[in-house]
Amino acid sequence: MNYPEGQQVKKGQTLFIIDSRNAQLELEAAQANLQAALAQENSAKLEYESNKNLFEKKIVSSYMLNNSENSYKQAQASVAQARAAVNRAKVNLGFCTITASVPGIIGEIPVRTGDQVSPMTQLTMLSGNTTMYAEFSVTEAIVEAMVKEGMKANEVEKYIANLPPATFVMKNGTEYPHKGHVISLTGVVNSETGSLTSKVSFPNPDGHLYSGIQGTIVMPFAEKSVIVVPQYAVVRLQDKAQVYKVKADSTATAIEVTTEDTGNGKDFIVTSGLNEGDQIVTTGANNVTEGQKVLFSEEEVKGE
Repeated sequence: MNYPEGQQVKKGQTLFIIDSRNAQLELEAAQANLQAALAQENSAKLEYESNKNLFEKKIVSSYMLNNSENSYKQAQASVAQARAAVNRAKVNLGFCTITASVPGIIGEIPVRTGDQVSPMTQLTMLSGNTTMYAEFSVTEAIVEAMVKEGMKANEVEKYIANLPPATFVMKNGTEYPHKGHVISLTGVVNSETGSLTSKVSFPNPDGHLYSGIQGTIVMPFAEKSVIVVPQYAVVRLQDKAQVYKVKADSTATAIEVTTEDTGNGKDFIVTSGLNEGDQIVTTGANNVTEGQKVLFSEEEVKGE
């Protein structure tokens, strides 16, 4: 181990050195076998060329010529196998020096100096942190927007590229200063959640983002000429949603509505059931009954 856990490293820096004595011996043995194969190939070549000249002078038979040619080809194959063994040994020797494939931060190191390792042993996890990727779910409204715009399959990438920048809000409410951009959108809707998985890339020049942290992805979407109501004004009855509309005689009546989530955790977009100018009950909607008289505060009356 050349660096401790949590250390920032650059691409190509040596992280671990594994005992390479056995691998070095295997390489030397493979190189010796290659030299022996090359010598055998050279002898077979000389014999083949000699028999070829003698055959042309009709001194040896075609059988001897073919036999020497086959021996030469077999020697060539042995050389190829020996070279492959040398290359394989070099690769195995290279595995004894573990370098950073990307710039990033070293994660937990479960092994210590002197531990025996195998090809399946995890030495550490290097988190490349120059660019961080966040996965989050988006509603089917994205897909519906694509369909509404008559978008073709080969235009999806262009649509994704034109999506608004995303903001990452950490669990403590702090907003990450660098904006992210959507780079992918899965083509399969989760049947349980009705959402798609999307991936956003965030630049991380200061190394403030770490692999595995959680937060909230915020993406702004503009909707024109829509009715927006607070979420607490919508009453859920099994699979239906309703609001209490205030009639001219100040009594409340239940109106079934269809809604879309704005994604801000506060409001719904009403797509049907209400018209511009309608008055509804917001605060305490869950406690309202059909035909109940609705009283407005003086401030609300003045606001009207």
